[in-house]
Amino acid sequence: CERTMMPQVPTELFVNAVQAVVRDNIEYVPPYGSGGALYIRPLLFGSGPRIGVQPADEYTFLILVIPVGDYYKGGLASPVNALLIEDFDRAAPRGVGAVKVAGNYAADLLPNMLSKKKGFPIGLYLDAETQTVVEEFSTSNFVGINSKANKYVTPKSSSVVPSITNKSLMQIAKDEGMTVEERPIKVDELELFDEVLAVGTAVVVTPVGSITRLTTDSDVTKYTFGAKDEIGATTRRLYDRVR
Repeated sequence: CERTMMPQVPTELFVNAVQAVVRDNIEYVPPYGSGGALYIRPLLFGSGPRIGVQPADEYTFLILVIPVGDYYKGGLASPVNALLIEDFDRAAPRGVGAVKVAGNYAADLLPNMLSKKKGFPIGLYLDAETQTVVEEFSTSNFVGINSKANKYVTPKSSSVVPSITNKSLMQIAKDEGMTVEERPIKVDELELFDEVLAVGTAVVVTPVGSITRLTTDSDVTKYTFGAKDEIGATTRRLYDRVR
């Protein structure tokens, strides 16, 4: 709200609204053990008779809920294959990449569709300034696991949306004795990870089986993580804990 000049929704109003919408839709909460969840999406938008580039005259706060299963087909049991996005940028340095605004997702619509046509359900974005540093997936934060070094590594960037799922996983990893590093990750470092995860509210902990870089039709680099279609031990443990 601060970054987009919108009024902040008071915490008490926000919490009461979440509780009310869940109560009103309690019959849609998937049963425990089914693997489903009730996804809660708050939304704040401006409106009113104004066309200039300035704050709106009025704002509407609403919350949507929907029962959901796994975001990607197969969920934990089926690692997704990612495409390195190099001909589009998700967010500019010092822009709104770290803010939960619709524009960040609008920027991904075309690259996401093109990636899916090539057989990749998820894309991985690099930094817009140098195209050498990993930022985040089209839907979620990036996490790399180096099992030999017992490390949990995730990008530190002002263009990445702060994920409560990632923060929770970082704490869990620390509690389990892993070294947690939040820092810039060079593309070349991808070959050092034996497990890669896409993490977020919707995707929870989704294993990434490979990341492909298509520099040209004849120049292809593929980073593979773990055995084909197998879930890494650290991925499974983190998934179980955070669930």
